[in-house]
Amino acid sequence: MNSIKPKKLKKGDTIGILAVSGRIKEYERIEKAADYLEKQGYKVVISNTCKTSHRYMAGNSDEECIKAFHNFFEDKNIDAILCARGGYGTLRLIDKINWKIIKNNPKIFAGYSDITTLLTMIYKKTGLITFHSAMANGDFGDEIDEYTVKSFFNTLQGKTKEYKAYNNVVLNKGKAKGILWGGNLSTLTALSGTNFVPDEDLILFLEDLNEPIYKIDKMLTQLFNVKEIAKNVKGIAFGEFKDIENIQMLEELEKEFVKEYNIPSCSGFRFTHNKTKDTIPVGIQAEFIANTGEIFISDEFVN
Repeated sequence: MNSIKPKKLKKGDTIGILAVSGRIKEYERIEKAADYLEKQGYKVVISNTCKTSHRYMAGNSDEECIKAFHNFFEDKNIDAILCARGGYGTLRLIDKINWKIIKNNPKIFAGYSDITTLLTMIYKKTGLITFHSAMANGDFGDEIDEYTVKSFFNTLQGKTKEYKAYNNVVLNKGKAKGILWGGNLSTLTALSGTNFVPDEDLILFLEDLNEPIYKIDKMLTQLFNVKEIAKNVKGIAFGEFKDIENIQMLEELEKEFVKEYNIPSCSGFRFTHNKTKDTIPVGIQAEFIANTGEIFISDEFVN
């Protein structure tokens, strides 16, 4: 696929905070995030969907979320879009999105968790490189983690060239090349049955939270029952599975799984729901070395 690189983030740019997933329970956090970003030298615009909700989702309706999503891409004054939070809701939107609007108005789009749906589908449908990153509500609207902030700005400014597992556990030795792709495991699994997998070699990165081991097993199995996943994934970089009940059992499962498919793999990366996290581009070529727990980005991912 011919990828589209967004413009790098620079001081003075306008960041749009967009809610299209779970409802915002404490709007004060969004205001705090906006204040923090403004103090770092950026302008901030907040979507109205940060103030409205229906059931457990942001916005008065799916249609309001789609309109806000389209408007933020079409607005020439907004340079980057930072999602407010995850939760649930993005799966309801993908059949309603006008992908031409995104392709014709490329810009930074960032978030994680349920936003994985949009990160991967935007790349699949348009080729636009997106970013698995910290978000407004839980990261910039709460206690600031300096590592997380540094990774966020360095990556969106195009300065990040490699990622290293902080606690490398080699699950299956080897090297692999492909595009960085993935995110939240349960969200990716929910996309099964849609046309969501790029026809390229993939370095799959995964994370999740509050999931029992048997469900992680089930979701990995379901994901790799998608023939394009089983064919295209050449390496797996496991991030953190937060609030897991048995780390040893998880490690056993991961080892068993990657050896069955003979995929180079290791765990211990800071792709996570925890406070300390890396921001990583989705859709850029990279080299993955399981033995040392390293990912090297092969190309520029912002202009």
